[in-house]
Amino acid sequence: MAYVAVKGGEQAIRNAEALLAARRRGDPDVPELSLEQIKQQLQLAVNRVMAEGSLYDPDLAALAIKQSWGDLVEAAFLLRAYRTTLPRLYYSQPLDTGKMVVQRRISAIFKDTPGGQKLGPTFDYVHRLLDFKLAAEDNQFVAPSQATEAAIAPTPRALDTLAREDLITMPAPPQATEDGAVPAYGAVPAKNETPPPYDLTRQPLDTPLARDARLQNLARADEGFLLSMAYSTQRGYGTNHPFAGDVRMGAVEVVICPEELGFAVAIADITVTEVQMVNQFKGNQETPPQFTQGYGLTFGYNERKAMAMALMDRALQAKALGETVSNPAQDEEFVLYHSDNVEAQGFVQHLKLPHYIDFQAELNLVRQLRQTAPSSPPAPPTAASPPLTSPAVAASPAAVPATLGPAEATGACES
Repeated sequence: MAYVAVKGGEQAIRNAEALLAARRRGDPDVPELSLEQIKQQLQLAVNRVMAEGSLYDPDLAALAIKQSWGDLVEAAFLLRAYRTTLPRLYYSQPLDTGKMVVQRRISAIFKDTPGGQKLGPTFDYVHRLLDFKLAAEDNQFVAPSQATEAAIAPTPRALDTLAREDLITMPAPPQATEDGAVPAYGAVPAKNETPPPYDLTRQPLDTPLARDARLQNLARADEGFLLSMAYSTQRGYGTNHPFAGDVRMGAVEVVICPEELGFAVAIADITVTEVQMVNQFKGNQETPPQFTQGYGLTFGYNERKAMAMALMDRALQAKALGETVSNPAQDEEFVLYHSDNVEAQGFVQHLKLPHYIDFQAELNLVRQLRQTAPSSPPAPPTAASPPLTSPAVAASPAAVPATLGPAEATGACES
């Protein structure tokens, strides 16, 4: 559908595209923004686009941000559209975040957590005041040095302390049924084998879903949507009280195992943010009182998104834990079907496209209803709705002359 009735037709559309390109470029006298500048100096925007675009490539994410005129939702749309054209050569092995080269790691449940606290780059401890020094050009900032051995050494998880005492539920891997069928995954593995992971990009979203499918959906969900839903659980529209058990950001290896080689090969290091939330759980007839956990993992440095994802992961476990599902954040169908900003923005913005026939049908229907509806006398004015004109003027139309001469107008203003 297009605006075929617009004067000029295709030429008008080409002009609109040319105008967009010119506005996106801005003043020609100002140096053009390079992809390297976007990638280096707008890293958080690049990370968000990679996460919601479901493709880890900082260069392409920077290009998408530039092409979209800084609209991050549009940039995620561009990146995901490009992703659909790429061949799938291999499936990677699960990321081993236990071997993460940590750049930032904090825990809010233990002061002296194993592995220590590492603040890293964060806005948590800075004042939310505009720094006008950044308006100057050629700013130079020196990062503090750190010991190489400490950066490479594996950092134990804070939740391992609770797990050793059996005080927290640990996620169990999905198990195949006795006949090997796993309908939720749409695959039939061999008997007693672990089923293949759900693939959100190739299988339809059909609730109820297993936890791995929900996590895939949440990982590329809109950050604003996840943040508002997670916030609702904290304000009482959820039955859990969260603690930030382990928040970490760093580099992990991506490993594949090609059949033709027969052994694992590390192909890249990527930056991810991982969050484990600890939540209260009173227990039930089968499970003693213990803590439960929510999990979040995102591409790049995206702490707020990962925390919101972990809160939503726990909220969506309510049914499995025997809790009452009474809030939107606990409704799997509501959350998963409304979390994708690519689908959401497409459906909302399609309203700008021509709907001439639909509207004419609605218009004819309203006119027919007006003709067949019984006529009712106008309601008398009430004290709360006084007449628009004064009683004196309304009673005497001749009191207002049809026209005023210059002298009369001047006199009226002076009086």
